[in-house]
Amino acid sequence: MICGLEFYFIMFNKFFSLFSHDIGIDLGTANTLVYVKGRGIVINEPSVVAINQKTGQIVAIGANAKRMVGRTPAHITAVRPLVEGVISDFEVTEEMISYFIRKVHSSRASLVARPRVVIGIPSGITEVERRAVRDAAKNAGAREVHLVEEPMAAAIGIRMPIHEPIGNMIIDVGGGTSDIAVISLGGIVKSVNLRVAGDRFNQDIINYVRDEFKILIGERTAEDVKIAIGSAYKSGDSSESVIRGRDLITGLPREIIISDADIREAISKSIRSLVYSVKELIEETPPELVSDIMNRGIMMVGGGSFLKGLDKIIEIETKIPVKVADDPLTAVVRGTGIILEDIDAKKDVLIDHGDELPPQ
Repeated sequence: MICGLEFYFIMFNKFFSLFSHDIGIDLGTANTLVYVKGRGIVINEPSVVAINQKTGQIVAIGANAKRMVGRTPAHITAVRPLVEGVISDFEVTEEMISYFIRKVHSSRASLVARPRVVIGIPSGITEVERRAVRDAAKNAGAREVHLVEEPMAAAIGIRMPIHEPIGNMIIDVGGGTSDIAVISLGGIVKSVNLRVAGDRFNQDIINYVRDEFKILIGERTAEDVKIAIGSAYKSGDSSESVIRGRDLITGLPREIIISDADIREAISKSIRSLVYSVKELIEETPPELVSDIMNRGIMMVGGGSFLKGLDKIIEIETKIPVKVADDPLTAVVRGTGIILEDIDAKKDVLIDHGDELPPQ
């Protein structure tokens, strides 16, 4: 027998499912990716919001907002509402999620669009930080919110056999954080989350250029040069790039040539910290699982895994084969999509089973 309250929720979910697409979100510090059930990945935009400080209104979100970074007048600021993987500005994050939900449902009745949402979050964050993500998604229009740790979602996204009694090790190097995890039997055995990732590498480059060349450059310039010639391990021919910034002595524009060796030196401390954390996690992993990992290797995902030579230096230091997954940037959001396809069968990998939002 179905009681009145259960019947009410069943009918409520059926009604809103007619107007809503279930969506998976990789809510990243640098980029937000959105997966729509039955359609695949439909949004991949920077996690940036431009705000008019005079009126408090949102001027732009995503790619349009990122183009404004460093180029806005004084009354408009382009901000990232997530810092190091967690929400730093609740209201702006809510607006950003709401924008992506509306964008997904642009062809439907967006006023009654109340989707089920699966969101990837960093491992090891506090319950308060989890609650902030849940509340932001609910306030943005989600009727159910399910949370999954990003290394678990990434492992599902690249089809690792996580439910088997086998040790699987994954490293997710994102924009704000890096997640390192050992997974077996559908659960995370050991994990560590550290604030060493793409944004830290960018800041390392900014500091190095300031200290060595007495030039001030912006975050976008640092990211561009990191992508162009950045590497964690020397291999092959050297490369160079031209960067432009403001001379700290004269205050005038200045142009210099920077090499891949300069970038390696700039990010070397952060790379060592990342490698040390990987080795430390392996030391804490049960020996049977370590044996599996040695045989199967370590998988790398996330935008930071594109850094040339990062997989090589981890392989040298750990003496375990390291491979970068196919399309590593979308691994987490693909994992949320797989969970959405049969969410009842995948509830064991979720942090919670989601909260249903009653009609208002």
